[in-house]
Amino acid sequence: MHLEEFLVAAVVILAVVAVAITISKRMGLGSILGYLVAGIILGPSGIEIAGDGQDLLHFTELGVVLLLFVIGLEMRPLRLWSMRRMVFGLGTLQVLVTGAVLAGYGLLIGDSFKAALIIGLGLALSSTAFVLQLLSETGELGNRTGTAGFSILLL
Repeated sequence: MHLEEFLVAAVVILAVVAVAITISKRMGLGSILGYLVAGIILGPSGIEIAGDGQDLLHFTELGVVLLLFVIGLEMRPLRLWSMRRMVFGLGTLQVLVTGAVLAGYGLLIGDSFKAALIIGLGLALSSTAFVLQLLSETGELGNRTGTAGFSILLL
C-alpha cells in the first residue's frame, strides 16, 4: 500500500468510526458498539477498506500503543502501589482461570495442547481496551468494583 492509499484509508476509517460512535452514543448504546459497527462496515464483510488487513496492521497497533500510553499518563505511582495486591492477585487469578477455561475448550474442539494454551492465555489478556472504555463511560473507575476491574486489566 502506497502512502497516498494509506492516508486515504486512514481518513476513511477515522470518518466512519467518528460517525458510528456519534450515532451509537446518541442512541444510548455507548461507543464500544460504535467501534464494532465501524469494524463490520470497514472489514472484509463490508467495504473491505484494507484488503486482507495486513496493510493496516501497523496503524491498528499504533492505536493500542496510544491506549497504553494514555493509561500510563493517568496512572499515579501511589495509586498503582496501593493496587498491587489486586493487580497481582486478582489479575493473575483472572488470567489463569480464564486461560484454563479457554484452553480446555480448545482441547475439546481438537487443538493441540500448545495451541490451546496459547489461544486461551492470549484471549484471557485481550479485553483491556473494551472494558476500560466501558468503565470510563459508565463512571465506574472511581468505585470499588471499577478499581478491581482496572487492577485486573493492568496485569
